[in-house]
Amino acid sequence: MSWASAASAFPALAAEPVGTSEGDGYAPTVLSPAVDNLVAQLTRLPGIGSRTAQRLAFHLLQVPKQEALALAEAIQDVKDRVRFCRECGNLTEEEVCAICLDTRRDHATICVVEQPVDLVSVERTAEYRGLYHVLGGSLSPLDGVEPEHLRIDELLHRVERNGVREVVLATNPNMTGEATAAYLADRLRGRVRVTRLASGLPVGGDLEYADEVTLGRALTGRREMA
Repeated sequence: MSWASAASAFPALAAEPVGTSEGDGYAPTVLSPAVDNLVAQLTRLPGIGSRTAQRLAFHLLQVPKQEALALAEAIQDVKDRVRFCRECGNLTEEEVCAICLDTRRDHATICVVEQPVDLVSVERTAEYRGLYHVLGGSLSPLDGVEPEHLRIDELLHRVERNGVREVVLATNPNMTGEATAAYLADRLRGRVRVTRLASGLPVGGDLEYADEVTLGRALTGRREMA
């Protein structure tokens, strides 16, 4: 039976399907405005797409009210209490963070990172015992991020007034991170020893799967076997 004959025999088939929009033919939103708003806010989080946001929203609707409100209170609490450390830019609830106040750490060495999350990654290694300086990003002229938008002047002031002997540049090994490291090295040249985190093959990796840049840096940074 053709579509035309079917439509004449069953008029309902010829009509637009229930719940579709004229523009795209897809079913309109069936969620309440409040749920829609929650999903929209969740999609603004990094790495959260619309499907994941919907799953999270439905989960929050299904859990007990107190559990959902505990999450909301935790978010409000962290926004009210957490600030940036006056010295290094790390996240803290006080004027100066615990790392800067720790007298057991090496105050003559500063590790420069882009964001507080990078500081956490370095701390997790348990190999570094100096201080930190969080820039708040990396240089990216195309995105409008210039030196004055980062905490670069604060770093220079710390180096001058605190007797810092070494600055470890731990910006990300990508285009903007490398550009930031090069800029900082130029600004710090002659004032303090400047080092850069080594880069190369990851532990447990295979040469077969290493890209040319990573393998090239591994060769450049090769060291003598003890």
